[in-house]
Amino acid sequence: MADRAAPIRPVANRPVADRPAGSPPPKEPLWRDLVGDVLRRERLAQERTLKDVADAARISMPYLSEVERGRKEASSEVLAAAAQALGLGLGDLLARAQGELIRLTSRTSTGTRRTTTSSYDGLCLAA
Repeated sequence: MADRAAPIRPVANRPVADRPAGSPPPKEPLWRDLVGDVLRRERLAQERTLKDVADAARISMPYLSEVERGRKEASSEVLAAAAQALGLGLGDLLARAQGELIRLTSRTSTGTRRTTTSSYDGLCLAA
């Protein structure tokens, strides 16, 4: 069985030490890339084909492929169906994507990160 902690494809967020002096700060990773990476990693960890998961989720195989590659901004219904086909809840999928976001953005220097005074430390999605 494949390793669940397999590395994700690189995004434009390199550690500060890797950037040339005077270069702009790295861009935040896109949510669709993070979610797609989580879906693909989970599918590969289960050793399932794209067709198998797409059929179980009742979405087209090309569309699921586009979602996994971060090319399409999937609706919450599509994400929930893909997650369920993989044995995950939508909350599990989003929590894993949030974990990746935190991991990737924590590589930036603390001086460039924004801090808030809010006591809320969770995921917030707008409709």
